Amino acid sequence: MLPFSAMLHSEAQAPRRVVPAGSSSLSLLRQAITDVVSRRRLIRYLVQADMKKRGSDTFLGNLWWILDPLLQMLVYVIFIYAIGRKTSNDYPLFIFAALLPWKWFIAAINDATTSVIRQGNLIKGIAFPKLVLPVATATAGTVGFLWGMVPLGGLMLIYHDRISLMLLWIPVIAGVQYVFTLAGAVFVSAANVFFRDLGNAITHLLRLWWFLSPGLFSLAALSEIDFVKHHPIILTIASLNPFATLFAAYRNVIYGTPDGVGKPLPPDLTALAGLLLGSLVFLALTVIFFKRVEPNFAKVL
Repeated sequence: MLPFSAMLHSEAQAPRRVVPAGSSSLSLLRQAITDVVSRRRLIRYLVQADMKKRGSDTFLGNLWWILDPLLQMLVYVIFIYAIGRKTSNDYPLFIFAALLPWKWFIAAINDATTSVIRQGNLIKGIAFPKLVLPVATATAGTVGFLWGMVPLGGLMLIYHDRISLMLLWIPVIAGVQYVFTLAGAVFVSAANVFFRDLGNAITHLLRLWWFLSPGLFSLAALSEIDFVKHHPIILTIASLNPFATLFAAYRNVIYGTPDGVGKPLPPDLTALAGLLLGSLVFLALTVIFFKRVEPNFAKVL
């Protein structure tokens, strides 16, 4: 594998049409698509380098992806039982179906936060499309998610009555999540260049986001709370959380109905399609933001 700087020098020599300052949002989007498509080789290299850095290309490097969600699941199960909340015997599977995609999301966002500033010296010395940095980081995160399928497979063997063809929907749901994650990664990678405390803030915001998301509970369980019944706006707001849709979709195909009685079923395709459309709009907006501030990266870094 070539040194990173050598690869960038090689890519910098490739033809690149620079959009002038003050260009329209549509022009910026077209330029972004061109940047990504024309630098496929560089993105592939960056993904491989990121995997190697984190040990994601080795079994031992990915062992944490297997152990971490299992340990988190164990902690949450013990906590729920400790406070005396009644749960079904397959509650660990219920939690894990949300923990796995959530770990993928926070890992990608945390890595993307520093994806641009980590390459500050190269950005100041070499002309290349910086958008490839968060794209590569978000893409590399999918490898960890795939390794997370190993403990999921183990749990499915324990709760073998949940094994069904519905599991084939997981790549579709993951594809929707990838678009949403990529949009978030592009935004935080650019914003952190100008607001260096963003990384610390994101850690706390993600932790809060998890507990406000239906990860330990379902929206159906939330709707049964007396306070929520008297204030239905709470349920409406909770339903607008993108991870309410994603968690429900994963649980439909892995776990089944929230009461644990029903068998796995297809995801809500209408909700997924709405989230995909919203994620594409979100991605377009974050890419436009990235391309507008990109010329200032070298000055700030």
